Amino acid sequence: MTRHPIDSHHSPHPSPQSPPALTCRVLLLLDLQVCMLSSPTKGGVPSSETVYRNIEHILDRARAAKLPPRIIHIRNSGESGDPDAPNSPGWQLVFPPLEHEFVVDKLKNNAFAGTKLPELIPRDAELIVVGMQSDYCVRATCSAALARGNTVILINEAHATYDRIEVWNGGMVTIAHDVELEIEAELEEAGVNLLCMSDVPHLFSDR
Repeated sequence: MTRHPIDSHHSPHPSPQSPPALTCRVLLLLDLQVCMLSSPTKGGVPSSETVYRNIEHILDRARAAKLPPRIIHIRNSGESGDPDAPNSPGWQLVFPPLEHEFVVDKLKNNAFAGTKLPELIPRDAELIVVGMQSDYCVRATCSAALARGNTVILINEAHATYDRIEVWNGGMVTIAHDVELEIEAELEEAGVNLLCMSDVPHLFSDR
């Protein structure tokens, strides 16, 4: 089976505008790929329209900040035949990275596992997390970031997942929104800071 290379930097030599690691603030965009941010009728998450709009707003704010954060796009590489199989239409990033931003390809839920992400994010960095999926990559990556000492911020309504079919529970379905709330509560209990979209205007300013 052919695997896509585990890591790639969109720009191996960041331009002078690329924020240095010492800014200690990182915006991590998890798995914002066509397959999950398409309309629900085409396989996207139920809240794809809202989440797309919210993350677009967050990304615009980050890029326009006086001292912009380091922006890292994480891209999941699925198996052959998966919606996010490498180089398939669904694998493509929804928000094209700018020249000085980074792209990291991953194979596991935890974006730190087997990638160069630890080299891009200092252990004392504040990590702002948005993206997919709440109960997979978001949960695993936030947990790993906490374990390495990062301050982690998760934005409500800027992460999402699918409905959960509980085969072990007679096929009961937990709607996606409830799954997202479960993950927020779990991560907040673990030490993640949960913020709302109303907090975004102040997110990338000095505070």
